[in-house]
Amino acid sequence: MNLETLAIQVTRFHDANASAVTTPIYLSTTYERDSEGNLPKGFLYARGNNPNRDLLEKSIAVLEGGAVGFAFGSGMAAIAALFQALKPGDHVITTPFAYYAAQRLLVDVFEPWGLEFTLVDTSSIEEVEKAIRPNTKLFWLETPSNPLLHLTDVAALARLAHSVGAMCAVDNTWATPVLQNPIALGADVVMHSTTKYFGGHSDVLGGALVLAQEGELSLKLRQIQNLTGGIPSPFDCWLITRGIQTMPLRVKTQSASALPIAQWLEQHPAVERVYYPGLESHAQHELAVSQMKNGFGGMLSFEVKGGLPGAKKVAGALKVFTQATSLGGVESLIEPRKIYEGPDSPTPDGLLRVSVGLEHTQDLINDLEQALAQA
Repeated sequence: MNLETLAIQVTRFHDANASAVTTPIYLSTTYERDSEGNLPKGFLYARGNNPNRDLLEKSIAVLEGGAVGFAFGSGMAAIAALFQALKPGDHVITTPFAYYAAQRLLVDVFEPWGLEFTLVDTSSIEEVEKAIRPNTKLFWLETPSNPLLHLTDVAALARLAHSVGAMCAVDNTWATPVLQNPIALGADVVMHSTTKYFGGHSDVLGGALVLAQEGELSLKLRQIQNLTGGIPSPFDCWLITRGIQTMPLRVKTQSASALPIAQWLEQHPAVERVYYPGLESHAQHELAVSQMKNGFGGMLSFEVKGGLPGAKKVAGALKVFTQATSLGGVESLIEPRKIYEGPDSPTPDGLLRVSVGLEHTQDLINDLEQALAQA
């Protein structure tokens, strides 16, 4: 079944009460037992499970080709749950080019708790091999990475992780299952900030983990999810599930628009460098072609001359783009990324991160042209 059809089919809830075509929202926090004290529908208490969350978790698992899914109140809650499933003294290999808040989570929360980690350029298998320790239990990858769009060879690093008894987890937020399937490439865990392309309208916060197979890790994650309570509300689950239904169309359209914008930026004299895996000039373009499908994503970054002041000036002059944090919505967003990541970040001062929305491509190029003319 094609992804566009699958996205509609798996998110349909067959309502036995009123035969509603649109999935109802189940707000109840508790569920009735029968005369024998049993739970006829399998639902006990909303922290443990809920019909809307159940549908969302199953839908995301199917789209990623996984065995089981877990929904959380945010992408960060999903990442934290995976780290919590490890033990103090375990070692994580990740990259300095990944989402900065995930790194802060390791530094500020899990390192004091006893988790060890090493930052290494995961695009280099040799560097990853050097970082492996006897206690390495997890490779935490992000491809394409935020915001420099570094790529990681998921299949190669999954094989390496398994050879040393470690798991391979991939943040697939930017690519989505529309463009990339890490589990099919050998990954054990896939993470999403469902706030982004799954929700798709900048109006809901959420996160998810999908596991390639059920087992000890899935049991542990279900326990963490239930006991810590970092779950999305029924309405949040409903919004994300609804967003899934149009995600294939949105992501393909955004990807188709991002490529000509990146190509145009690459030729502009005020632009020093463009980061987009769909460009032949991207150092890992061939990996992108082999690892991704249906396009190269709606996210790109570019550097302007003049450092951070130059980036702020361009962002401030835009009229169609909205200057705001986040990504994956129907509206095009832009931000000088250094402001939010701080001086210790490897992100260049003059870098602007762009989330291409659903506006007409030429309107977005025209807006960039007039803003860059003022740089």
